Amino acid sequence: MKFRTLFFIGIIFLLSGFHSPTYKLAKLKYNGGGDWYANRTALPNLIDFCNKNLQTNFAPQEAIVEVGSAEIFNYPFVYLTGHGNVVFSTAEANNLRKYLIGGGFLHIDDNYGLDKFIRKEMKKVFPELTFTELPANHPIYSQKFKFPNGLPKIHEHDNKRPQGFALIWEGRIVCYYTYECDLGNGWEDYGTYPGDTQEKRSSALKMGANLIQYALTQ
Repeated sequence: MKFRTLFFIGIIFLLSGFHSPTYKLAKLKYNGGGDWYANRTALPNLIDFCNKNLQTNFAPQEAIVEVGSAEIFNYPFVYLTGHGNVVFSTAEANNLRKYLIGGGFLHIDDNYGLDKFIRKEMKKVFPELTFTELPANHPIYSQKFKFPNGLPKIHEHDNKRPQGFALIWEGRIVCYYTYECDLGNGWEDYGTYPGDTQEKRSSALKMGANLIQYALTQ
């Protein structure tokens, strides 16, 4: 009886399409005093959107991983955000470099005020590389969702156009940097910010899904 019960439970799980999560996304915890923990609801909402629209199988909650940790190699996509200071030690910069060269992907999302810090720190990681703006016809903007004008503008700060920059290592994008966009703000729970619209939120989630799809398939 016991065997038959277990057998039928197994069949039910198979028929229901049950399977454990394949991947987990991570938020990068860095030193320097900046608010690495910003956009608290962003990644869970993006994960849910991708699981529904890309048929990915991400765990519903993101992990928190430190720059210098060996655990970073467990995550195919790592997200860094914040408003303020970022500092990488030499060991942390070397670890992040190994992760990215080894197949990892870093999305840096300027939450306003990050730019002057992150560019300097990423030079520690890749002193030989420079951020290059991707053109609107780059494949990252034409995955499942089409953005013929390139990176969408989600949150206004200085009336500047949104820009998507990349660090490219041996033909592969290892880091994508969203500037004057606040993409992660659009992933957060609707109504988190004054002026939120469903249209902007939908646009942000679709662009985020494109990033995930591109990062996992490039």
